[in-house]
This record gives sequence, C-alpha cells and structure tokens, in this order.
Amino acid sequence: MKLLLDTHAFLCWLEDNPKLEAQARELLANPKSVVFVSSASLWEIAIKSRLGKLDAGSADLLEEIAANDFLPLPISGRHALLAGSLPGHHEDPFDRMLIAQAWLEELTIVTRDRAFSAYGVPTLPA
Repeated sequence: MKLLLDTHAFLCWLEDNPKLEAQARELLANPKSVVFVSSASLWEIAIKSRLGKLDAGSADLLEEIAANDFLPLPISGRHALLAGSLPGHHEDPFDRMLIAQAWLEELTIVTRDRAFSAYGVPTLPA
C-alpha cells in the first residue's frame, strides 16, 4: 500500500502516540507499505514550531523520515497548481497540498481529518 502521512499522523508515529489507530500503525510498520512524508508537512511543523503552536522536540525530521524507512515527497509544480485550484472544501493550505499530492501520486492519506474525503482521495483513519 502507498501511504501519505498527514502531519499529525507523522508526529503521532514519531511520538509512538497510542492515539494513532491500530490499523494505521500496522500498515506503517509493514515493510511492504511505501510511506511518504510531504515537504508540506515539514514546512507546517517548522512554521507551527516557530509560532509556539507545536513542540517538535529536537528531532531531525529528515533523519526521522529515513530512520523509519519513509520517503520524502517533494512539492512539484503539478502539485502546487492542483492544490491552488481545488474546490474550497478545505481551506488549510498544507492539507490542500497533501490532497493534491495524494491525488496525483495515487496515495492513500493517513489522517483524522474527515474533510479530505470531500476531494475523493482515499483516506485511512489515523
């Protein structure tokens, strides 16, 4: 399965947070799963950390992606154009980017956010 982690799902995984759904935890740990973390999530974490809305700790997030056998997903021009043209079901620019990336790359988003489903992208409860 090809998965894209929503920012909160990525952070829950790193923290070994028990709030992460068992099915998501199992798929993320499965070596057959291909798991991506978007540059948009790293950007969101950096901004929210700077604003004091999030404590990302001292972890090097790029190292954490590699250490967990996840793959970084850069933002392409195609991703940016689609994210900007999506209907307004969801106004969060980071989430809109994840939706665009999932759509174009044929990924399932691991998320708690129910608004993602309005875009027709597959989701897995986080």
